[in-house]
Amino acid sequence: MATIYYDKNCNLKLLDGKVIGIVGYGSQGHAHALNLKESGCQVIVGLRESSKSWKEAKSKGLKVASVADMAEKADIIMMLAPDQTQKEIYYQSVEKGLSPGKTLMFAHGFNIHFGLIIPPPEIDVTMIAPKCPGHMLRQLYTEGIGPPALVAIHQDASGKAKQMALAYAKGIGCSRAGVLETTFAEETETDLFGEQTVLCGGISSLIKAGFETLVDAGYQPEIAYFEVCHELKLIIDLIYNGGLSYMRYSVSDTAEYGDYTRGPRIVNEVVREEMEQILVEIQDGTFAKEWILENQAGRPVYNALKRQDAEHLIEEVGAELRQMMPWLKKNK
Repeated sequence: MATIYYDKNCNLKLLDGKVIGIVGYGSQGHAHALNLKESGCQVIVGLRESSKSWKEAKSKGLKVASVADMAEKADIIMMLAPDQTQKEIYYQSVEKGLSPGKTLMFAHGFNIHFGLIIPPPEIDVTMIAPKCPGHMLRQLYTEGIGPPALVAIHQDASGKAKQMALAYAKGIGCSRAGVLETTFAEETETDLFGEQTVLCGGISSLIKAGFETLVDAGYQPEIAYFEVCHELKLIIDLIYNGGLSYMRYSVSDTAEYGDYTRGPRIVNEVVREEMEQILVEIQDGTFAKEWILENQAGRPVYNALKRQDAEHLIEEVGAELRQMMPWLKKNK
């Protein structure tokens, strides 16, 4: 069973007198910076001087500096730039600012686990990975609650790496829900696997396949959209709140029977075998190498696939139907 830490196990006072540098002010960056500031921590946001986020961060009362200047001043540096840019930012602007006693932190283990960033041995290297998007991390904090997070230690030069990481977790509000102990390897590999096979890749492909099957069979695209896409949130909310059993309790007996008898015909042994192969590609670094090369080449495959999916009929139909539901606009 996982070891879980809560507020009572985390000492925010360990951050007293420490300067925390946040690299990036995107989805996660803005949430970490603002939550820490409101927890009483000293925060500096590190950005490119040309960044559009510079003025926005300043308007929120945050100190802003170039990444290099931030790295010199900060005792704790949290890397929240996108995975594909972290290596360049680190070696160009962060590495020179690291000295014994400092802490380098991550919210995802990709660059450490796959050896893209190799920190000096005399610093702590830790991870606090909130299990939600940044805007939700921020919203939950303002509501007096927080999402769960993961904590991992890659290097413990100080002997206090875990305690400091847990203090950071409390600063952003995650210890209110619970912080599960893991490793950089486990977090990275399970995170990529979840995204590719279920949360993003699996669900989006399943939705499109169901939509195309109904439309090709002559059913109205609008009806197909409602049945295989729009109602998905209702099911996910039930699972989120009470697990699979609560979802099955809440739907009709007909739907529950169809779940038990037809679901395994969709996600069958062939699918399981493909999942296992995807996991191997994550574990042995095949996916990481592919993604790195894709970025180095200017993202030709990524851009082509993104454009292709943006032009899918389900996007056109969905956009029209969402106009009927003005309450959804608040989520844009």
